[in-house]
Amino acid sequence: MSHGGNIRQLREQAGEGVEVLDFSASINPLGFPVWLRAEISRNLGETIHYPDIDSKEFIETAAKVYNVSESEIIPANGTTELIFAIPRIFPLKKAIIPEPSYSDYRNACEKEDIKIKTLKLSGKNYFNLDTKLLDQELTKPSLVFLAHPNNPTGTLLDLRKIESVIESHPKSIFVIDEAYLSFSPDDEELSFIKYIHKFNNLIVLRSLTKFYALPGLRLGLAFSCKKLSQKIHDYLPPWSVNTLSQKVGTRAIQDINYREHTIELLTKCKEQLITELKGINKLKVYPTAANFVLCQLKSSISSSELFKLLIKSGIAIRDCSNFKHLDNTYFRVAIKSIAENKLLISALSSTLIPNYTKSIALKKKTPSLMLLGCSSNAGKSIIVSALCRILLQEGIKVAPYKSQNMALNSFVTKSGLEMGRAQAVQAQASKLEADIRMNPILLKPNTDTGSQVIVMGKPIGNMRVKEYIKYKDTAFKFAKDAYDSLAAEYDAIILEGAGSPGEINLKKHDIVNTRMAEYAKSPSVLVGDIDKGGIYASFIGMYETFEEWERKQVKGFLVNRFRGDATLLNDAHRYVKDFTGRDVLGVVPYIKDLGLPEEDSVSFSDNFIPHGTKDADPLDIALIALPHISNFTDFDALANEPDINIRIVKTRQDLGTPDCILLPGSKNVIKDLKILKDSGLAKRIIELSAERIVVGVCGGFQILGKSLSDPYNIEGGGSISGLNLLKINTTLAKEKTLIRTDAEHIISGKKVHGYEIHHGETILLNQDSLFKRTDGGIIGAGNTHIWGTYLHGVFDADGFRRYFINTIHKSLGRKHSDKIRYSYDLEPAFDRLAQTVRKSINMDEIYKLMGL
Repeated sequence: MSHGGNIRQLREQAGEGVEVLDFSASINPLGFPVWLRAEISRNLGETIHYPDIDSKEFIETAAKVYNVSESEIIPANGTTELIFAIPRIFPLKKAIIPEPSYSDYRNACEKEDIKIKTLKLSGKNYFNLDTKLLDQELTKPSLVFLAHPNNPTGTLLDLRKIESVIESHPKSIFVIDEAYLSFSPDDEELSFIKYIHKFNNLIVLRSLTKFYALPGLRLGLAFSCKKLSQKIHDYLPPWSVNTLSQKVGTRAIQDINYREHTIELLTKCKEQLITELKGINKLKVYPTAANFVLCQLKSSISSSELFKLLIKSGIAIRDCSNFKHLDNTYFRVAIKSIAENKLLISALSSTLIPNYTKSIALKKKTPSLMLLGCSSNAGKSIIVSALCRILLQEGIKVAPYKSQNMALNSFVTKSGLEMGRAQAVQAQASKLEADIRMNPILLKPNTDTGSQVIVMGKPIGNMRVKEYIKYKDTAFKFAKDAYDSLAAEYDAIILEGAGSPGEINLKKHDIVNTRMAEYAKSPSVLVGDIDKGGIYASFIGMYETFEEWERKQVKGFLVNRFRGDATLLNDAHRYVKDFTGRDVLGVVPYIKDLGLPEEDSVSFSDNFIPHGTKDADPLDIALIALPHISNFTDFDALANEPDINIRIVKTRQDLGTPDCILLPGSKNVIKDLKILKDSGLAKRIIELSAERIVVGVCGGFQILGKSLSDPYNIEGGGSISGLNLLKINTTLAKEKTLIRTDAEHIISGKKVHGYEIHHGETILLNQDSLFKRTDGGIIGAGNTHIWGTYLHGVFDADGFRRYFINTIHKSLGRKHSDKIRYSYDLEPAFDRLAQTVRKSINMDEIYKLMGL
């Protein structure tokens, strides 16, 4: 290949199905600016008109950025257009080109039959140009092409010496190509652009496509005195620079943050790559001032043979044997990201060092898949459970993982650590004991702007948003360590994102969506809820917010909760494929009465509706929707009973006269209790308690008491009187109780089980204990009419749940039976879910994506 970066040819040589990592073209490792797609999209409509023939806006901006006059700038369709134009515009009889160097200097001169004199650059002095030889060759006016830094050697010119040569030969034309100088931290200081005011025989070229990673757009600049610029302008064809290139170029050269980020990244990546290349004793590595490195082989293998071996594994290097004065021992590699550089080093080492793979253990990637969502409550958690159960059925040892979960539904592991309830359910789908590594970071909101932060199962304190953002780097380390530990033990991991990965305000400090997928090297599938509408716009809109590295992660889309004939969606799927290049991998139907716990309070507000088939006249149960409700899944088992109808109550007017009132847990009990009082709900609950059964769980238990105080500011501080329906007082302690519990309901003798998550320390004031725990601790108090408990999951036990329901029937004089009418067993639900999802999505493609 005469040039690097011919991606079509590289892909053909790599073979079908091999993804090429291109080190043959030296492009900014940062990738193009994040604003590029928006800039192109915004200006796409302008392509209906001819481009501005004068590139006025672009030239005005470039003049300010480079501190030159507008008449000294010529934009072009890449610097290659300028390189081929200059020998025609200035038809001197002789050209001087130090070589090895960029081959198109020679090609452009040969096309105009200009005699070429080569100044041989030697590796013995690191390919530095001898300016004395250059000066001696300039016996008559010549066209001189000099690269600064040179390609492929990476050497810089000596500014002062070249300045002297230019000054000594005013009838020669000097073309200084600074295509890669922008990658230098000392760009401005080292540039020849400042000399165009001094010399009438100097042309400086700048390629914008390399630094801004836009080689496919094509954009370059020439800087010279007004006279030379006018000659170049008059020669170039009209509309040389298209509309989109003009718009992008105008914005790019003003993007100081992008430049600073590039220099910072390149400095780290260059140091790392050169150090590791020098560690391969089969290579000689030359110093470089550019974003590429020239290497020389010290083995029997040639650069052409090395290229052929590496391309089959998806690594493309630049074979430099076709550069004049370089032989088949030289090759060039671009400097890329640290992770990509490591892949290059591994490939080179495997090829050049005998027994490399035997002596060095390469870390094997655990097969994984990341489920991202167009929004919260898109159904990611349920799909993760489904995939975990499907893989389990295939004999694969699989585990779920979510680095950070924001939810008020939590669970306690056997070791007394707190994690998200959703990941506990996913573990159950995998037939695993819940493991804190599956959800290392849990955020439990207790105000509109703050949360309790739980790391590796233990609370570390309350943080407001800005505090937590500062802490996120530390949190991410815990998350990554947890993932690595989990991935080392299992055959596959199904990861879950959080909320939406397209939230622009959150992307910089993301630790749960695309950044986590990047760390896990996990392909991603974007899940959308079609039941809410706008799913295909969400797919495309979300994809549009992604940077290039994120787009590469996304391998497809998944439609969730569809009601109807899926073939009606084919046109929409084709549209998404045309727009994104990604397939819709499946359509999961709306599954009624699934019987699995929902994940968070969004689900509670929208979807907590009667489950299953109901009796003609079910009991009317009012569940009070506390603003900071937590662990509302405590009532899932009740909701599935045929003689129970649970309805959500938010106001006094909604309450009516139910058969029973349930007060759930709360992450801010004092605040929620104040709201209950202010709304009149508290008063109405007290009134109804004379005739109706009232039950509180956790925070709801505390609300039923005489008083509640928060002396350590656990949930905002303060104290408040309760509803005074139970003779108990509660104080929030510094330490959180986290324990799995088995107990006995004293009145009925029924066994119950579950877990405790609370700061509250409750004492009984002339009030009977209602549950007997093995260690004698208080987990509940009251009688059959009004009672409360700290035990989350108290209604999961079939026997006690039926006993409780029957006490409501008895209190109303209704007929009842002791027969168990519903068994709260999630296994059939998991299997039903897996069967539905297996039929609905392309599992072969999922296995392929995961590498299974």
